[in-house]
Amino acid sequence: QVQLVESGGGLVQSGGSLRLSCAASGIIFSNYRMGWYRQAPGKERELVARFTSVFNLVYADSVKGRFTISRDNAKNTVYLQMNSLKPEDTAVYYCNADHRYSSRDYWGQGTQVTVSS
Repeated sequence: QVQLVESGGGLVQSGGSLRLSCAASGIIFSNYRMGWYRQAPGKERELVARFTSVFNLVYADSVKGRFTISRDNAKNTVYLQMNSLKPEDTAVYYCNADHRYSSRDYWGQGTQVTVSS
């Protein structure tokens, strides 16, 4: 059974920081391109950051220079360090596992991030 469990969300003031974690189980973690997406109220889910290969990353323009995605294959965990948070970063953040060699694709349940002004 595949599980992606996000944690680390919460309420923070504008300019603050949060670190999200996503712990994966039931998959061979190194075979998956991991990523973070978010969905704000009334908006579509959008990419925040993801690994496109072992060493290549892609970030949404709106978070470049503020957010950093990283992964620890030994812990089957992907992280999202979010600095200089803005109210417009408020959303539910979702972890995604996308298999490199097949169409297998999994999502976590989401964690709420709220940035107050």
